[in-house]
Amino acid sequence: MTRRPVPSSHLPNGARTRAPLVLSALETLYPDARTELVFRNPFELLVATVLSAQATDVSVNAVTPALFARYPDAWALSRATPEDIEPYIRTVGLYRAKARNLSLLARLLVERHGGEVPNDFGAVVALPGAGRKTANVVLSNAYGFPAIAVDTHVGRLARRLGLSTQTNPDRVERDLQRLFPRERWVFLHHALILHGRRVCQARRPQCAACLMRTFCPRVGVEP
Repeated sequence: MTRRPVPSSHLPNGARTRAPLVLSALETLYPDARTELVFRNPFELLVATVLSAQATDVSVNAVTPALFARYPDAWALSRATPEDIEPYIRTVGLYRAKARNLSLLARLLVERHGGEVPNDFGAVVALPGAGRKTANVVLSNAYGFPAIAVDTHVGRLARRLGLSTQTNPDRVERDLQRLFPRERWVFLHHALILHGRRVCQARRPQCAACLMRTFCPRVGVEP
């Protein structure tokens, strides 16, 4: 699996001390943390992840059963136009752009990879609608590669917990990789997402009910 390098950044003071505490709390709270996207194979996971950009997993899971029933693999989807795909994903945000990307993505999977989702970082990133986060999600969940996919939840919690000062997702990813054991990267990504959805929400974080309240610096959280 080839990766493009991410520039290093300075870790916040105390980040290395807090990291094991954060990991322990997440393991207590979400021992079975995993993606909430529903999929049966790498192709379905790739499509669902592309659809999940700026959309909830719930909204994606609501549309994918019918979409996959009609287009069960890359070969079938490659023959669909964006206009064919749009009715199946209309309730998902940015559905027109995503329909165009899925149509092109499927064609490239057929032309370049024999209809299979490649287990190579650079090859996934090169697909329309994909990016570093999508590649990390697909490679970690479908192929077991250690990776940290930084979405809005992961980025927000990394800053609030004093693990990174970065706003660029690639730099946040690099900081988290430096702080946590490689074998826990996939778990960390999913657990941070769950905590961001259930407790450490963007507008109203439930700090009083948080297991990390004794050591969390609450960066950016209003008193």
